[in-house]
Amino acid sequence: MRIFAPGCTVGGWFCLFLGLGLAAAHADQPPVSRPNILFAFADDWGYGHAGIYGDPTVQTPSFDRVAREGILFHHAFISSPSCTPSRGAILTGQDFWRLGAAANLWSLFPGDLVVYPDLLADSGEYYVGHTRKGWGPGRIEGRKHNPAGPSFPNFERFLAQRPEGKPFCFWFGSQDPHRGVRGDGAALQKSMGLDPADVVVPAMLPDTPAVRQDIIEYYAQVQRFDRDVAGLLRLLEENGELDNTLVVISSDHGWSFPRGKTNLYDVGTRVPLAIRWPAGIRTPGRTVTDFVNLIDLAPTFLEAGGVEVPEQMTGRSIMPLLTSDAQGRIDPTRDRTFTGRERHTPAQAAGLSGGYPKRAVRTDRFLYIRNYKPERWPEGTPDFENAFIPGAWLGDADNGLTKFYLWANRDRSPIRPLYDLAYAKRPGEELYDIEKDPDQMNNVADHPDYAEARRAMSEQLTQYLRQTNDPRELGIDDELDETEYFGGIPRWPGQEVIDRYRD
Repeated sequence: MRIFAPGCTVGGWFCLFLGLGLAAAHADQPPVSRPNILFAFADDWGYGHAGIYGDPTVQTPSFDRVAREGILFHHAFISSPSCTPSRGAILTGQDFWRLGAAANLWSLFPGDLVVYPDLLADSGEYYVGHTRKGWGPGRIEGRKHNPAGPSFPNFERFLAQRPEGKPFCFWFGSQDPHRGVRGDGAALQKSMGLDPADVVVPAMLPDTPAVRQDIIEYYAQVQRFDRDVAGLLRLLEENGELDNTLVVISSDHGWSFPRGKTNLYDVGTRVPLAIRWPAGIRTPGRTVTDFVNLIDLAPTFLEAGGVEVPEQMTGRSIMPLLTSDAQGRIDPTRDRTFTGRERHTPAQAAGLSGGYPKRAVRTDRFLYIRNYKPERWPEGTPDFENAFIPGAWLGDADNGLTKFYLWANRDRSPIRPLYDLAYAKRPGEELYDIEKDPDQMNNVADHPDYAEARRAMSEQLTQYLRQTNDPRELGIDDELDETEYFGGIPRWPGQEVIDRYRD
């Protein structure tokens, strides 16, 4: 049986004319007044981990409310599953590979990059700010403040200092549920009454007490983020401004577990997304399955604010999805998305400062990944004694209970396949059949039945990367491989720590 990749090619005439038709239909819509814009942004929160998505354990009443009173998205993805490039891509409305040094973690944000908060502020119409984690981690060049806007201690102070009658654009950047930021996961989990026995462990992880504890602590931090969002919504309600605010809740990438964060599988790139805006969403309570990339938010915010969208933005406004009365798949041209990664940390073997470059295209049926340097370690070298940074240990994967458990038991037959899925070297091409393999654990790139599907997906990826001037695809690798790194790196915790997790 031969299996083909469906859908039109990027830039195909059918897609072009259909897209123009949708744009023309949207242009007939009556304009609404400029809304406030509140972007509540989690750190390492993966798709599906919310009550309204059907997760039986985690409770997210604030996210669920926004989704019920607005729109819930099922195919929202980020540009890169790494904090710095993901945030840079969202702020600029561009695919991360177009951002120069900012395509890498703990890098430099070039001063010439245009970001939507500045465009809204410079229009004279918006009061702009952020709190907690904005763009980053990294260093900022030629700017007075973070690209997410001037910093405020909290949302309440920001609202108190806003000029009367002026709409606002505010970025609430939580550090939950990122591993290790507060170090209180276990205590928080107990205080919330969450039970590890209630966890549903995904297929790519071993079902053990350590892994269950790791996941339940993550859930506790997700719930704390949701509690913070409740406070934001309450402030808006008290001020009588909730219904004139475009509220967006999402995350910078998936959870920090094996095959999640830093990886191009869904658990790394697919994120929750809910949007509430009574003045702009004509039919609330809908679910949308169109593919949306968070680089689409910048042009959407600009359109809502009546500000011209710069030509360099490769994201597409999702305003037609918001103003539609339909649900499910609304725009047939939104049938795929593109993701990628460059250097997360300099975690390779001694003598190699680069990362693990890769790109992917995801459709309803397939996920295709191109690994440009398959000879490298996808999550960093396991040989911490001979790493580029001494002591670096699987440095693209945050340290945690699951990582410790997989390492401690990697030589046991039930665990070895899961360890290899997470940390072993990978081939130059990966292809996953989402219908048959939703967890994306069985690479069929070399299966003869999938030869045509692999070819078609590869062509789609190449065409888009060239269309958007990806330096990696164009062979201009140095500007991505050799950027300076300003951060730390996960290190070997010591044999005593590892031995605690050995079965």
